[in-house]
Amino acid sequence: MGGYYVIAGKKVPNHILSMGFIGAYVAGYAAYSMKPKPAQPATPPIQASSSDEEAFIKEFLAKAEAEDKKQ
Repeated sequence: MGGYYVIAGKKVPNHILSMGFIGAYVAGYAAYSMKPKPAQPATPPIQASSSDEEAFIKEFLAKAEAEDKKQ
C-alpha cells in the first residue's frame, strides 16, 4: 500500500487524507453555492432629469405593457 503520515501520534494513510481534503473542498463549494442571492430588481431604475420626465416614462411603460397584454 502507499505511504502514510503521522498525525497526532497516529498513522494516517495518504488516501484517507486525500479523500478528506476532497470532501472538505466539495463541502465548502456546496455551502458557497447555496448562499441566497440578493434579489434583482424587475426593471432597471429610471434615471430621469425631472419628475415630469419620470412620470412620462412610467406612463409610456404602462401603456406598452397594456398593449402587449391585449395581443
